[in-house]
Amino acid sequence: MEATPQFWSQMGEAFQQNLGKSFAQAMQHFQSIDLGGLSKDLAPVPQLKFHADKLQALQMQYFKDATELWNQSLHNSLQIKDRRFSGEAWNSNPVAAFNAATYLLNARTLMGLAEAVDADPKTRSRVRFAVEQWVAAAAPSNFLAFNAEAQKKALETKGESIAKGVKNLVHDIQQGHVSMTDESLFEVGKNVATTEGAVVFENEFFQLIEYKPLTAKVYERPFLLVPPCINKFYILDLQPENSFIRYAVSQGHRTFVVSWRNPDTSMADKTWDDYIEQAAIKAIETVQEITGAPKINALGFCVGGTILSTALAVLAARGEKPVASATFLTTLIDFTDTGILDVFIDENFVKFREMQMGKGGLLKGQDLASTFSFLRPNDLVWNYVVGNYLKGETPPPFDLLYWNSDSTNLPGPFYAWYLRNTYLENNLIKPGKAKVCGEKVDLRQVDLPVYIYGSREDHIVPIGGAYASTQVLPGKKRFVMGASGHIAGVINPPAANKRSHWLGAEGKFPKDVNDWIAGAKELPGSWWTDWSSWLKTHAGKQIAAPKGYGKGAKYKAIEPAPGRYVKAKA
Repeated sequence: MEATPQFWSQMGEAFQQNLGKSFAQAMQHFQSIDLGGLSKDLAPVPQLKFHADKLQALQMQYFKDATELWNQSLHNSLQIKDRRFSGEAWNSNPVAAFNAATYLLNARTLMGLAEAVDADPKTRSRVRFAVEQWVAAAAPSNFLAFNAEAQKKALETKGESIAKGVKNLVHDIQQGHVSMTDESLFEVGKNVATTEGAVVFENEFFQLIEYKPLTAKVYERPFLLVPPCINKFYILDLQPENSFIRYAVSQGHRTFVVSWRNPDTSMADKTWDDYIEQAAIKAIETVQEITGAPKINALGFCVGGTILSTALAVLAARGEKPVASATFLTTLIDFTDTGILDVFIDENFVKFREMQMGKGGLLKGQDLASTFSFLRPNDLVWNYVVGNYLKGETPPPFDLLYWNSDSTNLPGPFYAWYLRNTYLENNLIKPGKAKVCGEKVDLRQVDLPVYIYGSREDHIVPIGGAYASTQVLPGKKRFVMGASGHIAGVINPPAANKRSHWLGAEGKFPKDVNDWIAGAKELPGSWWTDWSSWLKTHAGKQIAAPKGYGKGAKYKAIEPAPGRYVKAKA
């Protein structure tokens, strides 16, 4: 059976009416959903216009693909290449297969419509994001009435899978988030965050952990890690075999880590200045006092890197340069390229947050976690909705996803300052524009050797955003690009022999990251070994490893690592 003129006419009506209606629904959906409280606060998306030539081409492609789909369905030869519909139950059920194929066609066309919008880049990005969210949510696999695999399992288990799914749903409602792993199998300090050490200092912002040396000698310059305060530090210490902290200790570095306190209402008035002065700078000073070293080496990861770079600028403005070298892992300092997160940021959104919590309040950890999950909705949201609730499955144990679900709050004033001065106005790279701890921030004064790492597929800190630090920081630089994303790219131990990393010509940093990538050389395996070799050149001579933790009565061991701050739930 081939397509007739009547069929083509009907297809035209379908394109103009059904997809047009779906597109409008997608935009309404974006304005109504609560992605961690973000999308509701944005200015409305303006009335959209489309490029006529792109729209015409899209319509012709839709007709062609729809005709091919219809003819394939008549001959039971549908080819569905999407893992959501790859199970035998989908392929053996003609109605389910046709439903899935039709959904995928409409999804492609809706995304094509988003690309055809005639608007400025930010509006197009918002439209694209809105359509992606709606398309992901509308997949037939997300509904028991249409999910062939879930229906088959319900029949095979005589309804037990449905009962288990309801039980899982009730459990997740009670805990406040969708389960990505079996969280009952993990305990911080028992089977994650197990590297041996002790808390040697604490204040209301952080605990400072010192780790037990694994070598007879250590380098004279101690090593301080500043992780992101948006999540917990043990992403750097999941298991002994993939622990970045343990790796640093094994390389002969006397290692300290900032373990952030999970803010409660008592910290609702804390500011960015507080985190710089009372946490980052205090940690640097404390490590100096404990070790007696005039200079230390420091590392900042993600937001921890932004905090560290700000602290270094404040110290430089005071005429102090206590850090010999700095490492920045997937860090934004120049916020020109912020990737998908830019769709949320505008003046209205930032003003709303400033009015809401700029003088006090907490940004709940679950709001942040939901936002980051919806950046990859199929992988981090709907995949678990289907497995947990429709199929009644218990997700397998995975330490990284346990960490991902262990969210943290943020003080409102800290968050409001951060939004305006980084994502919205990009003030940190404007000499003297941002004032922190009474000092004008000028990153041109942060003239120390730096090691900058970016992940090629990072959706939170795009590779261009990480690379942009090479254009801001004036000291001697080494930039390395790793494979994979924001977390998997960083947590890539050498023993696993996975992935690759790229190095460019030494001292050559063209303005455009794509020019750097074009000239970079791919090397197999982890970037950790390259970083370790680099850090050793800035670590000084080797001395006898300390036999205990801290120093004297002032900095005695308070409790074993990982401490109690990291165990506090949001």
